[in-house]
Amino acid sequence: MSSKDWIEKDFYAVLGVDKAASADDVKKAYRKLARESHPDHNPGDPKAEERFKAASEAYNVLSDSGRRREYDEMRSLFGSGAFRRNARGGAQPGGMPFDVSDMFGGGGAGDRRFGGAGFQDLFSSIFSGGQAGGQAAPRGPARGRDVETEVALDFGDAVRGVTLPLTLRAPGVCDTCNGNGAKPGTQPRTCQVCHGAGVTTRNQGSFSFSEPCRNCQGVGTVVEEKCPECHGSGGVTKTRTMNVRFPAGVADGQRIRLAGRGEPGERGGPAGDLFVHVKVRPDELFGRTGDDLTLAVPVTFAEAVLGTDLRVPTLDGAVTLRVPPGTPSGRVLRARGKGVVRRDGQAGDLLVTLDVVVPARLSDEARTALESFAEQSPPAAREHLDARVRRVS
Repeated sequence: MSSKDWIEKDFYAVLGVDKAASADDVKKAYRKLARESHPDHNPGDPKAEERFKAASEAYNVLSDSGRRREYDEMRSLFGSGAFRRNARGGAQPGGMPFDVSDMFGGGGAGDRRFGGAGFQDLFSSIFSGGQAGGQAAPRGPARGRDVETEVALDFGDAVRGVTLPLTLRAPGVCDTCNGNGAKPGTQPRTCQVCHGAGVTTRNQGSFSFSEPCRNCQGVGTVVEEKCPECHGSGGVTKTRTMNVRFPAGVADGQRIRLAGRGEPGERGGPAGDLFVHVKVRPDELFGRTGDDLTLAVPVTFAEAVLGTDLRVPTLDGAVTLRVPPGTPSGRVLRARGKGVVRRDGQAGDLLVTLDVVVPARLSDEARTALESFAEQSPPAAREHLDARVRRVS
């Protein structure tokens, strides 16, 4: 992305957020747009693909606090009247002719190669007062962008841990030229105009202005014989598959960081990180509270009254739990160590909630037996309730 794009494009409008939006608001807006317009959900729809690319471009800038500050400063500078249009359609500071299109070098190969120049690169010496013909320092390595993706895990895999292959389509270094943009067997040569700096400095009256070198488009090198795979850009969009280890006990909504697995860096810089957002599918039997698993088990009235041994499932087998006689509905039994394994090797528990089932229908024999039981059973302890009823009657 070139610096010219930062002036011409309103990234806040692309994401549909206010300029004062928080980082969380920016992320929520981006994820909503990304889900709606992702090419996998809209096959054959070029407009959806463009919306997806625009949202990703906007998020890459607004999600980084430093780049967002530079973007706001650049748009504020041009929007505040510090530069006004001249007769050629360019901007002129202080009445001196100055063409913005000159500043950005026409958007050549330098814009295409992993993002182009940033605000600080472009304006760090715009009013430096340097000498005529002076050269700016070469731009150093730049870290690659972070990449985000989402993975859905089965409940059991999330509790026990699992290794899964993850396939991504993202910008990467061209394998044919190893990222230098030159045809195999050749090498880019140092630009003779900027001597590898990527920028040149020229005087305008009492001011000194830096701009991307027009000869090499701000890259610092010139590719004479371009790579047939990437056409000289040094990068291609590629599909890559990697094995990702999800640790035991990973929770729904958790974000896993894989250092150095994001987009490659610029000019030999380190790669960005890959962030995997985990979604855990619910289980038909088990729930989860922290490191404990939960399970509801129905029991009959007779089992609750007389007591019984219950055989209940766990995620890796079964256990037997003793139900004491006279157990009320809602009692929680605990199977220790049958929950989620923590990082220290200890495990949570399986919490079994007993639900006494009241039958909706009874056979004649069962009804007779129950009536006999009721006659011989002690009454429920409702004296405190009866006393209140008598007072209000």
